[in-house]
Amino acid sequence: MPASPAILTRNPDMVPGRKARWSLPSSLTGFRVDGPLDGCIAALRGLSLSPSTMGKIMRERRPRDTTASKNRDGWRTPVANDPSTDAAAILDSMPVGFCLIDPQGGIRCANVAFSSLFDLSPDAIPGKSILGFVHDADGAAFAEALADIGLGAHTASQLDIRLVRPDSAPYWVTASLSVIESGVILQVHPIGDMKQALETLQKSETRWKYALESAHQGVWDHDFKSGDLFYSKHWKLIRGMAPDAIVDGSLDEWIANVYPADREHVLEYIRRQDEGEVEFNTFQYRERHADGHWIWIESRGASIEWGPDGKPIRIIGTDTDISERKRAEAELEEVTRRLRLAMDASQIGVFEANLDTGEVMRDALLLKIYGHEFAAPTDQPALLEKLLHPDDRKTALATIAAGTASNRPFANAFRIIRPDGEIRHIRSSSVTFVDAGGERKLIGANWDITDDVALRDELDRARQLAEARNGELEAARIRIEYNALHDHLTGLPNRRYLDQRIDDWIAEKVAYCAILHIDLDRFKQINDTLGHQAGDTMLVHTARVLSSITGEGDFVARIGGDEFLILCESRHGQDDVIAMTDRIIDALRQPVPYEGHLCRFGASVGIAWTLDGTVDAKQSLMNADIALYRAKDQGRNRYEFFTKQLQTQIHHVKRTADEIIKGLEDGEFIPVYQPQFDARTLDIAGVETLARWQHPQHGFLAPDYFLKIAEDINALTAIDRTIAEQALSDFGQWQAQGFSIPRISVNVSSPRLREPGLIESLKKLDIPRGKLSFELLESIFLDDLDESSSKTLSDIRALDIDIEIDDFGTGHASIIGLMKLSPSRLKIDRALVKPIADTAEQRRLVGSIIDIGHSLNIEVVAEGVETREHADILRDLGCDTLQGYAFARPMPRADLEAFVRSANWRTAGTPGKAVRHKRKT
Repeated sequence: MPASPAILTRNPDMVPGRKARWSLPSSLTGFRVDGPLDGCIAALRGLSLSPSTMGKIMRERRPRDTTASKNRDGWRTPVANDPSTDAAAILDSMPVGFCLIDPQGGIRCANVAFSSLFDLSPDAIPGKSILGFVHDADGAAFAEALADIGLGAHTASQLDIRLVRPDSAPYWVTASLSVIESGVILQVHPIGDMKQALETLQKSETRWKYALESAHQGVWDHDFKSGDLFYSKHWKLIRGMAPDAIVDGSLDEWIANVYPADREHVLEYIRRQDEGEVEFNTFQYRERHADGHWIWIESRGASIEWGPDGKPIRIIGTDTDISERKRAEAELEEVTRRLRLAMDASQIGVFEANLDTGEVMRDALLLKIYGHEFAAPTDQPALLEKLLHPDDRKTALATIAAGTASNRPFANAFRIIRPDGEIRHIRSSSVTFVDAGGERKLIGANWDITDDVALRDELDRARQLAEARNGELEAARIRIEYNALHDHLTGLPNRRYLDQRIDDWIAEKVAYCAILHIDLDRFKQINDTLGHQAGDTMLVHTARVLSSITGEGDFVARIGGDEFLILCESRHGQDDVIAMTDRIIDALRQPVPYEGHLCRFGASVGIAWTLDGTVDAKQSLMNADIALYRAKDQGRNRYEFFTKQLQTQIHHVKRTADEIIKGLEDGEFIPVYQPQFDARTLDIAGVETLARWQHPQHGFLAPDYFLKIAEDINALTAIDRTIAEQALSDFGQWQAQGFSIPRISVNVSSPRLREPGLIESLKKLDIPRGKLSFELLESIFLDDLDESSSKTLSDIRALDIDIEIDDFGTGHASIIGLMKLSPSRLKIDRALVKPIADTAEQRRLVGSIIDIGHSLNIEVVAEGVETREHADILRDLGCDTLQGYAFARPMPRADLEAFVRSANWRTAGTPGKAVRHKRKT
């Protein structure tokens, strides 16, 4: 034997993926088998053949020359008693393919089984390259295996490759390579069926895996014999565990996560299966999720292996998260409960009839409607037909038959005669359907409408009575409709009629080019001085003027009080509208005689042009209203068009309104205090609380900036309340600190005075008695107080809160009004105080107001005291208290405290001896 094994060597220029060239070194001779030969080689060993003989056998498989004797298959006729001949015959009879490959990769010979793989005869195989039969994708691996054997790395090698058949279809085989003296023996075992079976198994496994995952089921496998407990990734995912988490499958550990109320029945289910009492198990329970909440699990388990004692030793099952289903079931149960309650409350009975079997079921409420406490199942089908009123039976049954045949919802109405003889009217609603079992059914509801029918009959009798007087009613209807749509005083269309016309405009049934909103100027004075009849006369005169100036297609309406509105027909141009407005203003400016008086008033007009179509009709109404108020602000007795500038002002008002609301929420409204001084001693007599807005962008803002807008959005009450609460808090701290401030006054608006619950809220503030005054504008009251306001003022006084009249002299209060109101103080408006240093007449006027106040036991406070001269004059006129810039401006709390401590107001000198100015000087 050679010292070293025979090897196959690879050609150095072999490239992976290409056909490999390899050869057997010529220096090596002899033969050595480096490993066991599989298959037929082992069988040949059983014949006690030497390796050289086996090589000879394979070589004998090559075709001989034409001079040798051949059998009918083209092979050399076997020689009797030649062992190699017997071995060759064995190879040909084997189902496993063999071939001998020379060092250059050529096939020297092959048995019948090998050649039949390629639909070739054994004669056609020798001389061909073995790589020509190997699939391109496996050529590199096969060549490498041949080379490794040749290099001595292996004495035998085995790998799965694909061979190429004549039909180009790949053919999977297991190739076994073994080295002999003259080359390599290749043995091939077909494994196509095995590969296909494995692929089918893998596909099946994948399908089951995806099916379980798509069904959101977690798989578990408990093999008690081996102790192997398996839990799938989805089983862990259901519980919020990581896919690679290690699960402690012990019963004690697992049951601790089961909801306490569910543990008993869960353990019972497990015991029954563990004891072999049941083969399959299904139960539901709650288990704690990894994040702490509870989830519903439906567990299904099947015993698949049992021990000798009949108890299962392996159980496989699935867990499904049914939390959503449980929630849905709970919601369905709640909906069902509500539906039942609703049906019970509405007294609706329900029935269900099986159209295939004839069975009928009615609930207790329906039987009660029919006058029965109970009905046997056998009596149910014919029950309705027995109860039907004879006059209704045919129609009712025909309706049921037609509705059932139509397969659509249908309604029915009929009468029944109950067992007690009472006739009841029934209404029914039904629908057919096919249930899960494929049976056709009819389901429906019945309810008793006897009372409704009685009411309907009563209404029919009333209708018949009404029809008998149809003529009168029609005339009344026309009158009512006219009155409903027209103003009873002027005969013009009213607000309701206007709304209908606006709806027609929106629906494009009519078209208008402009809206004129008219408000009468000085009408209130006429109404108040000459009486309501005079006011009515002016309104009727206005209606005549408007009707005479407008055209046939224009729409004129009185929309309330002294306001009128004109919709101008679309044929008008803008110049026409302006000319019409001028004629209206001129005509209404003319004096109107009334009972010896010439009444003069005028009109302000706001115009919204609508023909451009940029805004809708309702917005145009608002635009005209905005333009009207612009006209009144600009001096009245004029007209104004709605413009973009007005729109901008609207936006400013809206933005300011929004900022007011936010300012109230953010505490931006704060009090400032202006001291009031005793006119004789200049001691501080009190402080007036004034509101300021600490705006985040605009800084300190006085009431002139926000008061009107706040009033428009009903925010005055909130501002008053906020300022008052802060002022009382500050006053309480001053009292605690010993500041000599005798009283504090706060302004109260009319809306605040009429606020429900005002008195109760004041009681809760713990107001020191006799220390607080409410300043009310003179214009709030005029000469008469309504009952509600009088009651509120009486309740305020009962809390020992003083009442002061602010801005006195600018309104219309009379002496009688002052006597009724009986305030503690009145404040003379700064407009009256300022001129007293210049004219004797003004001093006499102010002195008269002071005298009137004193005569009514009312203290008098002068506002707007800007100089010491004013202070001296007012002191001499008998004024009690002074307030103005001559002494101090309004200031925040901290500044007021410093002001009080410094007493700087006294540095200009104290007032002299009280000398009353003569009224005539």
